[in-house]
Amino acid sequence: MFVITTPTGQIGRQVVERVLADEQPARVIVRDPGRLSPEVRERVEVVQGSHTDPGVLMKAFAGAEAVFWVIPPDHSTVNLERHYLDPTRSACEAIVRNGVGRVVSVSTMGRGIEKNAGHLSAARAAEELMAGAGVKFRALRPPFFMENLLRQVDAIRGRGTFFLPSDRNRTLALVATRDIAGRGAELLLDGTWSGQGGVPVVSPDSLTPNGMAEVLGDVLGLPVRYQQLPIDAYRSMMIENGASEASAQGVADMAVAQNEGAYDEEHRTAQPSPTGFRQWCEEVLRPAFPA
Repeated sequence: MFVITTPTGQIGRQVVERVLADEQPARVIVRDPGRLSPEVRERVEVVQGSHTDPGVLMKAFAGAEAVFWVIPPDHSTVNLERHYLDPTRSACEAIVRNGVGRVVSVSTMGRGIEKNAGHLSAARAAEELMAGAGVKFRALRPPFFMENLLRQVDAIRGRGTFFLPSDRNRTLALVATRDIAGRGAELLLDGTWSGQGGVPVVSPDSLTPNGMAEVLGDVLGLPVRYQQLPIDAYRSMMIENGASEASAQGVADMAVAQNEGAYDEEHRTAQPSPTGFRQWCEEVLRPAFPA
């Protein structure tokens, strides 16, 4: 039995699809089973509830061969570290007590991020906590999700502009969520590996945000430019859009770490994943634009 958390999220959903395509038994933890597609709902075992509930985790992990573990984002959190560590601590207890053989989690790419890097630091602390459970463990380490740009479809279409706090002249490591899910499902289904380790997952690109704008313009057939937002302005914009102070500050600190080269070393040495930015723009972003 393979247990998958966040089965309606952008990564977990694709992991579920790949496990089912391999004709393997899957169990999912989901708050609202109605958010699962009918095809998935009839083929998986559902444990209704939250990954933050220790009782739900204990029930879901019973008899599991392997677990795919994700901490979903919550921009309303008032304590970033607890958001990552509290459910991971409960998961570790349930994994050990149920004798789960292997765990694959989603962490983050980055060097020198153990402190003062916001969401990156919290994700890496959760990775270390999971490793401390002593289970066979692989932590997927992605950088910036290409899918984040889907939130800016209106700005790109209406103003020909996308916005980030990233240095316009520094390469930004990218990845498509399909590649994170693909690597995660591969590890989840493969019972031959052992030990523990981090697995960087990154696209074959070496693009700055200005370079991304050129690709976007070419694929979409319209002029697109990149506007770099000051870190404080980006933080304030997040708060205006409903994020908590803690989450917004975590994003700001993460952006500073990215601009200072947190991704650079693993980006240089990682084996590239299949999906390049141009391909993603053609297959995912362009169809999201209104006709």
